[in-house]
Amino acid sequence: MATEGWDMDKAKFIDVLSDSTGETAEKAVRAALLQYPDAGVQIRLHTRVRTPEVARPVLERAAREGALVVFTVVSPELREFVHASTAELNIEAIDLIGSLIVRLGTFLDREPINLPSAMLPLSEEYFRRIEAVEFAVKSDDGKEPRNFRRADIVLVGVSRTSKTPLSTLLAQRGLKVANLPLVLGVPPPLELMEAPQDRVIGLTIGIDQLCEIRQARLRQLGMPSETNYAMREHVRQELDYANRLFAAHPEWPVVDVTRRAIEETAVIILEHLKERDERAKVARSSLV
Repeated sequence: MATEGWDMDKAKFIDVLSDSTGETAEKAVRAALLQYPDAGVQIRLHTRVRTPEVARPVLERAAREGALVVFTVVSPELREFVHASTAELNIEAIDLIGSLIVRLGTFLDREPINLPSAMLPLSEEYFRRIEAVEFAVKSDDGKEPRNFRRADIVLVGVSRTSKTPLSTLLAQRGLKVANLPLVLGVPPPLELMEAPQDRVIGLTIGIDQLCEIRQARLRQLGMPSETNYAMREHVRQELDYANRLFAAHPEWPVVDVTRRAIEETAVIILEHLKERDERAKVARSSLV
């Protein structure tokens, strides 16, 4: 194995190699790494790797540095080249998609087209996602309250409850997401109450983590940590204000984002949407 003799105190690398964007492999690796907090691993993403000439230097460097290689390659020829090279160079490697493609071909009794996703024709789903991302950008941070009525989801919470990254992540699933920061002493805009209330989701967080996040944000901005924004009593008042608003609207699901990765929070939100849609379906069927 290539890590033999490798100094374990040195940085560890994972080379993600893809013949497309590498998004699938990178997300899978990052999700798995959540089980190894503080591992100190660096991910190096190599995209649009479609020939042996491009792949070989990446693999040789991985061998020299004792890196793990995770790859998603749909071309049978290139996939075989990567398999052969990693064996030759004694590299620890994981083929994330190859065996799945082969198994699917057997199950479906069909031959794969073997084209990277970036080379496939653009679908209606693709354009729907692009539209959703544009909607999320325009509707971020309460900039366009009139969009609340058009949104699939409206995320509501105090500052630093992951509203923007959640909006972006859910938009990549094709959902139109708007978000609104709750400000102490400032009532929500009328447009929020006029929007379909089963689309509003509250976000809350533990006071300790919120104080930590805000203090880190102030350090990034070069501002003093004593600023009201991160002071515990002020943060407590903000959270109390948000919780009173949520209690006044029991139809809003409330998701606690404390110590949760945004991917996990997104899954919880999607589960709420599924439950909402199922309730609506039952209600419609009862009227028939």
